[in-house]
Amino acid sequence: MSGHSKWANIKHKKSKEDAIRGRIFTKLARELTVAARTGGGNPEANPRLRIAIEKAKSVNMPSDNIKRAIQKGTGELNDGTNYEELMYEGYGPLGIAVLMQVTTDNKNRTAPEIRKIFSKYGGNMAEAGAVAWMFSRKGEIIIEGENEEKIMELALEEDLSIDDVEQSDGETKITTEPENLYQVQSKLKEHKFNITSCELVMVPSTYVQINSVSDAKKVLGFLEQLEDHDDIQNVYSNIDIPDEIMKEVEKEN
Repeated sequence: MSGHSKWANIKHKKSKEDAIRGRIFTKLARELTVAARTGGGNPEANPRLRIAIEKAKSVNMPSDNIKRAIQKGTGELNDGTNYEELMYEGYGPLGIAVLMQVTTDNKNRTAPEIRKIFSKYGGNMAEAGAVAWMFSRKGEIIIEGENEEKIMELALEEDLSIDDVEQSDGETKITTEPENLYQVQSKLKEHKFNITSCELVMVPSTYVQINSVSDAKKVLGFLEQLEDHDDIQNVYSNIDIPDEIMKEVEKEN
């Protein structure tokens, strides 16, 4: 697996840790609410909501919490909160490009808080379009086990539209075009693969390689602070950390 894929793995593992502490539930509730508001409360007719529900269940979010969040989106429950979806962009330490998916009920509070994180690490926020052009939307599925060969065989047998398959650290990541995500997910389930993550992501076209342990720690610390912000749903970056450097970072943590 190429180094740039490591950030996706770090986020994936971190979401499990956050779920234990309950921190991720707030973000998932917002996503469920917004998904239901924009596409309706029926997950069969609303792919975004279906993904949000599956993600919530994967981290053991209580079913009552899921139901309430959806009802807020459909208008069955109204607590007076109105979430706005925004995409913020910027350049972090070492000039890395960062794209942030934000859901907030007060952008006048959120924007300065995010700007402060950028400033702390020597980066800066950017105007709309400055960074977004580097990224394209893709479907991403992560399954347990290093199953690259099996997935490639399945893709040929079932005529699945898969763009890329990578494996590392006991997991396999499958990349698809957004419109093919659910078909691939369904076939993987049929063939009893254990799916640990299925979502739409933003993938960069070019990467900034991180060439030292100290730079890697700085960049990862910056990205993790953004991830920890309650209003930031997802963080996408174009970092490429070579495996040998990533292993050194993991040893020190």
